[in-house]
Amino acid sequence: MPHGPAEVGVGPWEGPLPDGAQYDPELLTNGDRRNVVDRYRYWSVEAIVADLDTRRHDFHVAIENWQHDFNIGTIVRSANAFLAAEVHIVGNRRWNRRGAMVTDRYQHVHHHPDADALADYLHEHAGGPVRLLGIDNLPGSSHLETMELPRRVCFLFGQEGPGLSEGARSACDGTFSIAQFGSTRSINASAAAAIAMHSWVRTYADLGDESAWRG
Repeated sequence: MPHGPAEVGVGPWEGPLPDGAQYDPELLTNGDRRNVVDRYRYWSVEAIVADLDTRRHDFHVAIENWQHDFNIGTIVRSANAFLAAEVHIVGNRRWNRRGAMVTDRYQHVHHHPDADALADYLHEHAGGPVRLLGIDNLPGSSHLETMELPRRVCFLFGQEGPGLSEGARSACDGTFSIAQFGSTRSINASAAAAIAMHSWVRTYADLGDESAWRG
């Protein structure tokens, strides 16, 4: 029996080349080994982004970046999987992209020097005001499991360990926490982000679309 993972993606296009501006000539010639769904095989990055833009969801994701946290890339990857409208990096412009697995190429990623600048951007957003909600185990935080999530919302996550900075807490329109039942005070930041995004998906996304269940 052979061992190891199956080869990812597809090889060079076989037969007459397809018509369409979405196709990348280099990928058609050499094969497409990217981690993309079958719909986007052989498509250029620009064509994929344009198609995603026609159906992005109304939630945003923001991450504070003061320590080049390795969780940032993982959060960006989840934001791509759940099709966030935009991703926002708050703090240092350079961030740890390793966990993103190049999914940041398919997202609209914006940088903000601090949480106040992020809040101003969201409240004056061209598509309509976006409410900024931070996640932290703070007194008075709403409970994600029972609260009514806004449709137009940005989830703001702090660094692993310290959580939201003081500046971020004051800039938020509110905070929420996730129910936990074990001995640890908090869960991993990227796990918390995925839970929050999935909660939005369960509330607002079109789950009747078969494309949502693709492998």
